[in-house]
Amino acid sequence: MSLARAFLSTIGIREPSVSSILITPPAIEPLTVAEAKAYLRVETADDDTVIAALIAAARLHVEAQTQTALITQGRRLVLDCWPERGRITVRPGPLQALTAARVFDFDGHVRAVDTQGFAPDAASSMLAFMPWTVPLPTRIAAGIELDVTVGFGDAASDVPEPLRQAMRMFVAHWYDNRGLIAAGTRTVALPSAAATLIAPYRMLAL
Repeated sequence: MSLARAFLSTIGIREPSVSSILITPPAIEPLTVAEAKAYLRVETADDDTVIAALIAAARLHVEAQTQTALITQGRRLVLDCWPERGRITVRPGPLQALTAARVFDFDGHVRAVDTQGFAPDAASSMLAFMPWTVPLPTRIAAGIELDVTVGFGDAASDVPEPLRQAMRMFVAHWYDNRGLIAAGTRTVALPSAAATLIAPYRMLAL
């Protein structure tokens, strides 16, 4: 064991779980209602509210399946302690930037952490840092908060087209089967072609 690792072990730094909380939702959806209606071949405005809700549901489903944020959004990562290896995997990704970092003392006092001490790796959606340089929290749980910006970009065109197409397919599937789903008469399987489109973009847990 290296001296640095031995030191970290003595002060209780280990591999923590990371919770992600949405703090700034995306400003737009990856699909407009007009785009969805064109795909559905719907010409009236009667179901605009339903279609808008299905678009939001499709985005959330794709984001959950891929562990990615399609449109730029703000997230807060919450950890009990710093990871021993100095690496924090950001999910959902892709990581754009670390905007703030703080630790909490047992009495609730907040100490800001210099974000310049972290190296964001957009390719792997990871934050790297030297564990012995950061202040330690003394709060027993949720002692660390990291505010990050994640997502493919601000515009719908920044989202990979296969993911947008998967959203169209989910919207069409739910729209066509909305009566059956609402009535609960049977389970309606999701389109397998959409799952195939999503598969290459899945961010696997490390």
